[in-house]
Amino acid sequence: MKKDIHPKVYKAKIRCACGHEFEAITTKGEEMHVEICSACHPFFTGKQRFVDTAGRIDRFRKKYAKFGADKEN
Repeated sequence: MKKDIHPKVYKAKIRCACGHEFEAITTKGEEMHVEICSACHPFFTGKQRFVDTAGRIDRFRKKYAKFGADKEN
């Protein structure tokens, strides 16, 4: 193996917005903050809910509302 070409590996503590914390091995740093994790994501929990970050669904509806209004008139 060549020396000095591999990234430094950290044992990181990852914290989710839901409050769940876990450790993983990563090259990103010793501490990470994420918005969604396996403890709160609908795919892993089995509970259906919309994960709306920063109003993306509302922004989409607002953006394309004018196209639906043209068809009604």
